[in-house]
Amino acid sequence: MCHGGPVPSTVSLPEDWPAHPDRSLSLNRMGSFDWDLVTGLLHMDAAALDVFDTPPEEYGGRPESLAKRVPPAESARLDALVSSALKSGSDSYGAYFRIRCRDGRLRWTHTQGRVMRDPDGRPFRIIGIVRDATEELSHSAERLGLDEERRRQTSVVESTTAALAHARTVKDVIDVIGDAHGLERLGSMGMVMGLVEAGRIHLVAEGPTGSFVPGTRYTRIDEQYPMSEVVRSLQPRFLESAAEFAEGYPALWSKISYMRISAAAYLPLIAQARPIGALGLLYEDKEGFTQEERNLLVALGSSIAQSLQRAMLLEQEHDLAEGLQQAMLPRRIPDVPGARIAVRYRSARMGQDIGGDWYDVIPLPGGRVGAVIGDVQGHDTHAAAVMGQLRIVLRAYAAEGHSPGTVMARASVFLHELDTDRFATCTYVEADLSTGVLQVVRAGHIDPLLRTRDGECRRLPVEGGMPLGLSAEFGRLEYPVTTVELDHGETLLLCTDGLVEQPGADLDDGVRLLTGLVREGPQDLQLLADQLCEVADERGGDDDMALLLLRREGDDAAARAGGGRLRQHVAPGDPEALVAARHMIGTAVRAWGARSRADEIELVADELIVNALMHTDGPAIVTLRVLSGPQRRLRVEVEDRSSALPRRREAGDAGVSGRGLMLVDRLADVWGVEPRGSGKCVWCEFVVP
Repeated sequence: MCHGGPVPSTVSLPEDWPAHPDRSLSLNRMGSFDWDLVTGLLHMDAAALDVFDTPPEEYGGRPESLAKRVPPAESARLDALVSSALKSGSDSYGAYFRIRCRDGRLRWTHTQGRVMRDPDGRPFRIIGIVRDATEELSHSAERLGLDEERRRQTSVVESTTAALAHARTVKDVIDVIGDAHGLERLGSMGMVMGLVEAGRIHLVAEGPTGSFVPGTRYTRIDEQYPMSEVVRSLQPRFLESAAEFAEGYPALWSKISYMRISAAAYLPLIAQARPIGALGLLYEDKEGFTQEERNLLVALGSSIAQSLQRAMLLEQEHDLAEGLQQAMLPRRIPDVPGARIAVRYRSARMGQDIGGDWYDVIPLPGGRVGAVIGDVQGHDTHAAAVMGQLRIVLRAYAAEGHSPGTVMARASVFLHELDTDRFATCTYVEADLSTGVLQVVRAGHIDPLLRTRDGECRRLPVEGGMPLGLSAEFGRLEYPVTTVELDHGETLLLCTDGLVEQPGADLDDGVRLLTGLVREGPQDLQLLADQLCEVADERGGDDDMALLLLRREGDDAAARAGGGRLRQHVAPGDPEALVAARHMIGTAVRAWGARSRADEIELVADELIVNALMHTDGPAIVTLRVLSGPQRRLRVEVEDRSSALPRRREAGDAGVSGRGLMLVDRLADVWGVEPRGSGKCVWCEFVVP
């Protein structure tokens, strides 16, 4: 401990304190000490050493030399008292405590200390006296001991129960009892704990480090072990001496006698009138158990059993929910040509309930792929069950060929009609990897992130709608579609808020942190996904987390040269799907390097789609593709279910129809009609540079 003012350089008593034993002090069994807090040296005169029953030749000049004379529980209490006096600014302290004499007897001792501080108030020295208080307390020691013991018992029960209240796993319970603070509260040197499993006792916590006895990880309840006995009898077993331990359990004692155990208490852990385990507390410096100590340990055993049962039930529920959710998540991610995908799911830290987070990758017609990330409200098995149903209907609606906005709206109606009070946030992306066109729909979810080829990362603003379920309840089923171009080598990141939420921090701060991690993370998607999960684990959030990374592979020049393809279903009476198709066509044309003819291509494609919807009863399927050859061409195909061939008509001066095929003929380089099964396909081609 450092200080700013001058301090004595040698260990000596001040002028106003006897530097040598005073005869009057010795006659009263009183000695003096001088403790230099800077060097750690503790000067004790002969009378003081006599009070501690310590010969001068056995004293090493430091407090730890007296450790074998002061029982651990008393030492902990004294340390706490002195620390409190030093930190609080007190000038003095006093305490009664017990020491163990060389013959093993315990006797009362009293100390009074004076704290000396430098001009800045920092303590650098303690001087004081120690005296034998046995005669002083001869008439009141029992009463004083009882009162002090009751206070200690109350403190032990309160502190242990308070700590157990936060235990949510079996490991948490073991840590509360078995760590240094827990053992200090109980005055024990170590503990063992076993759980009853199918007629055996499974040892889940062993005593001091290195004390494990081979062959005792699993023991039968009918074997001659103390934990087995208390489980059979449902009664505690108090071993008050090493001899009693050795006599009762010779096989076990022969393997642990080196631990110098002087007493032990084995308690059955009983919950709902049945044993769920046993707890053993081992003592190194203890003679027997008073009735008050026995009552205390039995009461604590009951509290520990209740906490342990609660933790076991929570773990079982967690495992059930996690198993349910894992069964509902995709078993494998399909191979997607032109893309590299990484997914991760992490449940909340052990002991927390499972949630409804999920991801999905959906193969779609025309070589497209759907990517989904979502989060059902709540953290229980019901949330996981709702998640499973919602994931299935989203796959079904997407596979039917509906536009992304329609997929989201129908999923919202389904969730609303599911007769559940849960809602869900979700982001759905329909990607055409040949063109790089992404159509993104967001339902109350956080925005995606986009990492470019040079490693930069930014938030991708996506216009959103209400969460699934709520939009149907309030009649607001409009889900706008945001069209984005994903270049080769760029990565789209979708995640749930468990990856960005931080206790006590704003969500935007979490998104900024995630953006930085993605920017600085490895290029390999699997390594990046693992790294992001590790950071989330270290942050210790209380929510589960799902993550999906999608990178477009290939080369931009090769894609523009030929081979690109895009397909979109447009349902009749779905204006939103028509708008989405127009956006997608425009983006694809620009992505393929056909900007010089973009207006012509978009106009012709729109005319063909509208004609198909107006003159047939079914959907229109629009396909765009790049054809390579002597001349690079962009081909537009619109299929419908009608076998009636289109007929070119001349429009009058005031006519509003009859101009469609004329427009196609004027703008396209070549066009035609092909029968397609029960329908037909109207196509046209444009020569593009």
